[in-house]
Amino acid sequence: MSLEYAIVDFCRFAQANGLPAGVKESLAALEAVSTVGVGDRQTFKAALQAVLCSSKADWDLFAELFEVFWSGSGEDSRGRTQLRIRAVSEKPLESQREKALAVPIPGKIETGEDQEGKSVLGATVQERLKQADFSEITAADLADLELIALRLLRQMSLRLSRRLKAARLPGKVDLRRTIRASISRGGDPIYLSFRNRRLQQLRLVVLLDVSGSMNPYSLFLVRFAYALQKYFKRVDTFLFSTRLTDITTALRAHNLNDALNAVSHEASDWSGGTKIGESLREFVSAHGRLLTRNTLFMVLSDGWDTGDPEALAAELGEIKRRVRKVIWLNPLLGMEGYEPVTRGMSAALPHIDVFAPAHNLQSLLELEGHLRRA
Repeated sequence: MSLEYAIVDFCRFAQANGLPAGVKESLAALEAVSTVGVGDRQTFKAALQAVLCSSKADWDLFAELFEVFWSGSGEDSRGRTQLRIRAVSEKPLESQREKALAVPIPGKIETGEDQEGKSVLGATVQERLKQADFSEITAADLADLELIALRLLRQMSLRLSRRLKAARLPGKVDLRRTIRASISRGGDPIYLSFRNRRLQQLRLVVLLDVSGSMNPYSLFLVRFAYALQKYFKRVDTFLFSTRLTDITTALRAHNLNDALNAVSHEASDWSGGTKIGESLREFVSAHGRLLTRNTLFMVLSDGWDTGDPEALAAELGEIKRRVRKVIWLNPLLGMEGYEPVTRGMSAALPHIDVFAPAHNLQSLLELEGHLRRA
């Protein structure tokens, strides 16, 4: 693969995942790399970033897409990036950019030592993966699903952020400011000044069940929490099975892989039993200050509980009285014929404002409506 082809393929990949990287930007990327060369990885990355990014959201997304395409997700990715750039740059960069742009999009490129790029996914494949149950995702589809999820969850979170920033509640007319402003216009109050009351951006608290029964879903839901935390005023995330683990700081890592690595070191009881009531009691005792009227409290769990259901009901009832809304996402709710009849789920239902599925990417994206209405 020539360097020109690789850069054009990366631009197509970036465009498919949310960056403005059309033909014009692809030509500019080729010209930028031709100018700066490929001797230094950071310079190479900066040249592409300068061409393809026009906002903070683009900047953040570019960093992850660059690592996925040029490095892969394994260990020592920085070193392999250098090897990849050197491998495709044995020949000088040619000026036939139109020829490079005319190369058809290849089929799926398998990850390996020589080729680690990702192809653009077709609409049919994307729709299939959006609807697929997380527990049924094969290893071959895992990387593609992660790329789709990265783009769509970022878009959802960004839309939520923009709505929150744009929302304003009109207040009363401020006579003093109105009269003062009218002096320069001959005393005519052409424009009215208001005492605006801004909507306070909501805080999100997420409790994620990582017990054995949640194994097929837990890692996807951690990625979901990571995407949300970038666009709320504050997101506090906790794992629980038999005890509570705060992973808020871990998920604030700039890179998703770094965040997941940090989480793996902190979660000592992953795939253990489930004591939801005791975990909620521990949360209220240690982190009760997070429960305010501007807090959305979200639990991601299948509701299988080995603890006391009365304790679960009591703790969740106390939380409900202190927060804006309680949201419970249950992966089993997406299964045909499922009924929430387990002791834990039955005890929790009276204290839940939103009870929704979380078994596939589409169900997670539908959460946007619930968060927007909150």
